[in-house]
Amino acid sequence: MSDNRDVQDQNQPEEVEVTQTDAAIEEAADTTEQAQPVSEHEQKVYELENALADAQAQIKEQQDSVLRARADMENARRRAEAEVEKARKFALERFAGELLPVIDNLERALQAGDGENEAVKPLLEGVDMTLKSFVSTIEKFGLTPIDPQGEGFNPELHQAMSMQESADHEPNTVMAVMQKGYQINGRLLRPAMVMVSRAPDGGVDTQA
Repeated sequence: MSDNRDVQDQNQPEEVEVTQTDAAIEEAADTTEQAQPVSEHEQKVYELENALADAQAQIKEQQDSVLRARADMENARRRAEAEVEKARKFALERFAGELLPVIDNLERALQAGDGENEAVKPLLEGVDMTLKSFVSTIEKFGLTPIDPQGEGFNPELHQAMSMQESADHEPNTVMAVMQKGYQINGRLLRPAMVMVSRAPDGGVDTQA
């Protein structure tokens, strides 16, 4: 009897170890089965997040492209409007330049005519009316005269034809206008031809 108990005692720990090992295996299997679905879910979430980030980046890039296209279109529209406005303003520049000698001749006729002569007076009045009407018409298209009598010399608008000493004028003053100048819409069409005063010991800087 004693021997049998000894044998049973020796075998009992081995059964416990086997039982514990089986339980550990089953627990690890259960843990693996539980962890596997979580891992797949996380993987899917990760993929979806990456896809969302890529989509957002593409949307942002497309938005930037649209904004750049709109800006380019707006700039092109403004440039086109500016060119049209420029063409509208200065389309008559060459034509107006050809009309200036007509104005000059009418003014010379008035200056040369004898206003005291009763025979010539009606003719001069007609020339004067024609000149005023002509000038009024072209001024509607932006043509303005430059008549700087008594003003300071401006090399951007005036062309000095001669200089003369004068005690009655400040140096660099326009003493006489030999020929009027003209601008069209603020742009110089022809400078005024002028005589400029100077001090006895100096002159005018016509290049400044």
